[in-house]
Amino acid sequence: MDYSLGFWFFATLAAIAVGLGKGGLPVVAALAVPSLSLFMSPIAAAGLLLPVYIVSDAFALIAYRRAFNRQVLKIALIGMTLGVGIGSVTAHLIIEWVITVLIGLMGGLFALRMLTQRGDPAKKPIHTGHGVFWTTIAGFTSFISHNGGPPWQFFTLPLKLQKSVFVGTSVIAFSYCNAIKLVPYIWLGQVNMQSSFVSLFLMLPAALAVYLGVFWVKKIPEALFFKLVTWALMIISIKLIWDGLSDSPLAGGGFF
Repeated sequence: MDYSLGFWFFATLAAIAVGLGKGGLPVVAALAVPSLSLFMSPIAAAGLLLPVYIVSDAFALIAYRRAFNRQVLKIALIGMTLGVGIGSVTAHLIIEWVITVLIGLMGGLFALRMLTQRGDPAKKPIHTGHGVFWTTIAGFTSFISHNGGPPWQFFTLPLKLQKSVFVGTSVIAFSYCNAIKLVPYIWLGQVNMQSSFVSLFLMLPAALAVYLGVFWVKKIPEALFFKLVTWALMIISIKLIWDGLSDSPLAGGGFF
């Protein structure tokens, strides 16, 4: 592993991004794995950051422990368990760039629809089947590269939850998702003694950044917050499409 000054700089930035995301700023968290991918494979970066995510989850749970939607959370626990399970047993079969592009396309189209709707779209009721489907995909894509946000927002944004409830439910759901990812990550060798040594040093900036994220979420007006979340989904989706196509065979042919 490259332990240059540049590595530690970008690793620290990635840890801060994880913490800010857990504090409620979703677009920032999407920078974590790509930042470390400058020095290692995205799979190795995901493994190194998982313990950082878990520690950040613990601090975020303290901040948002009373703000969540029980019904949405029950659905998420079922779907994410299925998604992580599918990811665990199919890890050797996954064509990562294809999954990345598909998730980016779905997220981008959904964000575009949300941003171009006239007026304030009506609040949608919680549908169990719809929720299990999207949270299963969220668990699966989170297992691959910590990018479960787009399918999660497919399910949760139309529900029009209160800002604190939206963030709190997201924090609890992905805390659970990250916790159950740990065993298969160790089994697959993505978390090991060497990566855990680095993760240990990244936990402090990540934990501090959680509270900075919580502070800014409290300051942002609710309507603006959800507009920012939707734009964040669009930006993340475009980044996923670009990353996927850059890793595809087309890139070798000079198209990207």
